[in-house]
Order: sequence, then structure tokens, then C-alpha cells
Amino acid sequence: MIEGRLVCRVLATPLLLVTATAYVSTLNAQTRLAAAISTSSTSPASVGSIITWNVTATGSASGNLWYRFRVREVAPFSEHCRTGGLRIVPACVGSSFSMIQDYGPLNSVAWTASDHEGNYEMEVSARDNTTGVVSTTTSAFEFVPRVSSGTPAINPTANPLVFLYSAPLCSANSTMSVQFQASGTLLQSTNSKSCDGRTTMNFYIAGMLPKTVYSVQHVIRTGANTVMGPVLTQLTGEPSSVLDYGARTLNVPPPASLPNPVLLQARFGNPVATDLNGNVLWYSLQNISFLARPEPGGLFLGWLEGSTFDTAHQAIEEFDLAGTVLRQTNAARVNEQLAAMGMHSINAFHHDVRALPGGGLLTLAAEERILTDVQGPGPVDVLGDMIIVLDQNLQVTWAWDTFDHLDNSRKATMNETCTATTGGCPPILLAPKANDWTHGNAIQLTPDGDILYSSRHQDWVFKIDYQNGRGTGNIVWILGLDGNFQYLSNDPYPWFSHQHDANVDVNGIVTVFDNGNLRQAANPSSDSRGQAIQLDETNMTATLLVNADLGDFSIALGSAQMLPDGNYHFHLGDIVAKNSTTRAVEVEPAGQIVYDMGIGEIMYRSFRMQDLYTPPVLSSWVEP
Repeated sequence: MIEGRLVCRVLATPLLLVTATAYVSTLNAQTRLAAAISTSSTSPASVGSIITWNVTATGSASGNLWYRFRVREVAPFSEHCRTGGLRIVPACVGSSFSMIQDYGPLNSVAWTASDHEGNYEMEVSARDNTTGVVSTTTSAFEFVPRVSSGTPAINPTANPLVFLYSAPLCSANSTMSVQFQASGTLLQSTNSKSCDGRTTMNFYIAGMLPKTVYSVQHVIRTGANTVMGPVLTQLTGEPSSVLDYGARTLNVPPPASLPNPVLLQARFGNPVATDLNGNVLWYSLQNISFLARPEPGGLFLGWLEGSTFDTAHQAIEEFDLAGTVLRQTNAARVNEQLAAMGMHSINAFHHDVRALPGGGLLTLAAEERILTDVQGPGPVDVLGDMIIVLDQNLQVTWAWDTFDHLDNSRKATMNETCTATTGGCPPILLAPKANDWTHGNAIQLTPDGDILYSSRHQDWVFKIDYQNGRGTGNIVWILGLDGNFQYLSNDPYPWFSHQHDANVDVNGIVTVFDNGNLRQAANPSSDSRGQAIQLDETNMTATLLVNADLGDFSIALGSAQMLPDGNYHFHLGDIVAKNSTTRAVEVEPAGQIVYDMGIGEIMYRSFRMQDLYTPPVLSSWVEP
């Protein structure tokens, strides 16, 4: 592999597929940098068993080392693939390596094959950041089935509300899902997976009440035919005592017919999902600052951010229902790639991460610059945003900088500033105080392949020319007061301000939580609103479809979501007048509240979901 300035070549020693720790290191003649791997358990292990790979590196004079972890599945062996025992023949190696953890200071990773059994190869690269020398080593590990006959099995995970369901193989032209239900509760189902006719099928099941017996059964679909597996039962456990969350209070209880009965809550720290009565269904003790979004198949995106962290510890990650990190990168690693593109560096990721077609990620990051005589006399520290597109292996493919595309002289509409300890601010590095100029808080790939970007402190939502990676980055339009749209509304002040969670659907309807900070500053009796806005991009008009007064003012935080039955979910994240509490509210289009749960803690966002495998549907993607 070529990394940095020098090349480390693999020794001419065959890679052995072993059932214990494998040590295969590359050495550089000048520095003798060598990496070695050890594992927390010996191979083989059952599917879903969490294995920790640790790497040690010797021969670095500087000690300034970063590590990268990638994994691939090795193709199934046949006799022609075996030479002299278990040596891997190159033609028999399977898929290319996939990123788990990109270069950074962490020298271990915990991972498992949770989908199916097989032979896997973990690749670890140690890089001396001072010399650029890289040493790469690989370790083979086998995961074996949890079922060996026709009978499925359920096994616990470290989370007492998450279980691994394992079923026998099914024919390659079929799909399988798992459904589960307790007495008196709604039937839930996992996502469907395609059968390969070769390996067993494995699913995390989650979304269950504590200390409750559930019936669990897999479903095989082949064309129009359906075959049900045997019914198993499983008693769930009790949530961890370290899970400390605010009390839930029903102000307006849910009717039995309400859709999307799961409320996923992006707390400050560990995410939680409850039913609409506030009963815990799932939680994660993931090491993240905030959950950004749920993704299909029981996956989640979030970020780790801290004012005392260096950029190598400001991270984004994707994780599953069991809490296993599937992909992770950090701001320092991204900065290396931005520098190669001739772009400025970022301080941290913040506020939003979203999945893209093909496995890429759309991320929002903070950027900081000193501007002179622009937002004040002399040098002024200014915080802006950068939108970054990463491919499926977390490599930068496209980036957009507010400093290059927005009017730098237009200050934050309420003159907000940040310090190192200001809540809601990303880390600042250049001065004790910075103008919090844009404070972006939501990004989305639009149905026509552009990017929607919401800037809280500009009170604007922008459409950016992205064109699925081929765009110029120019501003297509601005939605908001003094923007490009004419509002068709009788409301004396229809415009949102300091908004959260702006999204547009295939019909051109923008849902947004209007915190209303400018209205509230002018009239302290003003409340936050939930809005749905119909855009006409041909005639550049905006029509209010929903403008619901939510009965409280949320100074910050919040979310908005259209529900399948035409109602809307809105989240008031920080109601200062009620001791910084939260409300999750459902309203009809006319604004009448039909569901209202109070939550005794501030909270970034919440999502109404059918189950933990099916995120809210916002738009239809256009593939590049």
C-alpha cells in the first residue's frame, strides 16, 4: 500500500488463515515500523460475538502514530482455493476492504459479523505521522453459525432489550424478515434481507418492552408465497441502571389508531426509544454526543463533539441496534483530505449526518476564520459551516464552504456569539469568542439531487447546486424573510426564524420547526410553530399549508416530520419557561393537537417511526 511519502512492502510470506491471533507485519528498512494485531478472543467465534482487535506498533522514533481498520469477507473456500493447508490464494479473496475506522489515534476496534457467518480478514494500518511511513498487517478471523439444524435460535446481546435472532439458510430467490409481538402490543417486524442459499440469516430484534415475553417468528417470502418459521418466545431484560432519562408525562394521550408508534429520542448523550406512552423500548449507551438520524435496517448516525477534544477526537459514526460501531472517521483525518483539495480545515462535526445513496454520508461541520473589518472592526473570529460529502469508505468527495458562497458581512440575525463553554456551539480554536454566524443545523439531499441546508442564525434555508456531486455549489434559492420566495399567506408574520430540521419532500413541501426567536423577541407571548410550506420553484412562491401554534416557546432545538396519515410530528426541544423540558406533539393539518407528551429534559430531536428499522420517509433519492 502507498500512504504518505514512503511505501511499505509486504513480506513474501503467505498469509495464514488461523484460528488464533495472526501477526503479519510489514517492515520498512529505514524505520523498522511494524504493526501487530491481537484479538480479544481466538477464532472461531459465533456470529454476533463482539471481538476487539488491538494493534501495537514498534519502530517509530516519533511515537506520533495513527491507525486505520478495514475489513473484508474472504470468499467461501473450495478445494482449488486451498494450497498447503489454509493459505489464502489471491483469486479466492472476496470483496474489497471496507472502512470501519479511518486513520486516527485509536488503536483498537470492536466489531463483529452480525449478518452471516464466514471467513473475514481485518486489515490494520499503522502510520507514523512524522515520517509518513505506513505498516499494514492483516488478521484472519472466522465467524461460525449459531444454528446448525433447521431450528432458529435467539441469543442475548450486551443490551438487555436487544437480541440476535438466527435462522437457517433460505433459498437465493427469497427474502426473510423477523416479526415479534407481546400480548396487547402491536406486531413489529425487522427489515427484510435477501437470502443467499448458503449462509444462515441473522437479525437484531429490538423495540420491545422490558421484562416482557415476546413471541418471535421469521417469515420467508418467495414471490407470492410466504412460509412462517416456528414461534419462539423471549423474555426481555431490564434497562441498565446507568440509563438516566427524564420523566415522561402524557398531556394528550395517544389514540389507539395513531401511526408510527415508536418515538426515537435524540437526547444529549445516549439515545432512547419509547412507545407513545413513554415506556422504554430501546436505548444505546453509545459513546456519542448526539444521535443525528435513524437509517434503514436498524442503523443510526451520530457524532462525538467536545470543546476539550482535539480534532482527531471529533468524530462521526454509524452504529447498529446492538451499539456496534460500523464506520467511524474524525475531523483531523477529514482535514488531511480537505487540505489536499485546497480547502480550509474544520473544527468538528455538528448538528447533522445523513446517509446518501450508495452508502455515502452527508455531513455538517464547523469552520472558523478570522475576518478583518467584515463583521466588526479589526480582526473578528467568525464561525461558519462546511458541508462535506463522504463516500462509503468515508473519503471526502465533495465539500461546500459558507465562507465561499454566502455574504460574510451579513451577521447572525440576533448577533449570537460562541465561547468555549457556550451551549450549542462547536469548539472554537482561534479566539476566546467567535461570532456564531451561520449555525447550520440540518442538511438533506433533495429529491432532485441538490442539497437543502438550514442556517439557524441566518433565518434562512438554502438550496445548493449539488447535482449528485456534479454541481457548482452555487445558491439556487433562499427560503426565508428577504429571500427569493413570495409568501402567499394571510399570516402577519409567516416566516420562520431560528428554525430546526428543515426537509423537503418529493412534492416540494418543506416541513420545518419554527422556533420563532425573532417573533418572540418582538412579542414575548409568541409561541413556536410547526410549519409545512408548499414551494412553487417555477413561480417562486411559498404557501403555508400548516402553521400550528404549539403552545410553548422552544428557544432552541426541535424537529418536524410529516406522518403517513397526513398529520405532523413536531418536537419542542428546550422550553425554558417550563424548566428546560421537551414536548413531542402531533397535530392535524388545521393545527389541532391530537397527541402531546412532555419529557423532563432538553432534547435535540425526536422521530416518529413505524419501528426501529424504518426511518421517516422524506424524499425519493435520485441516483447519480
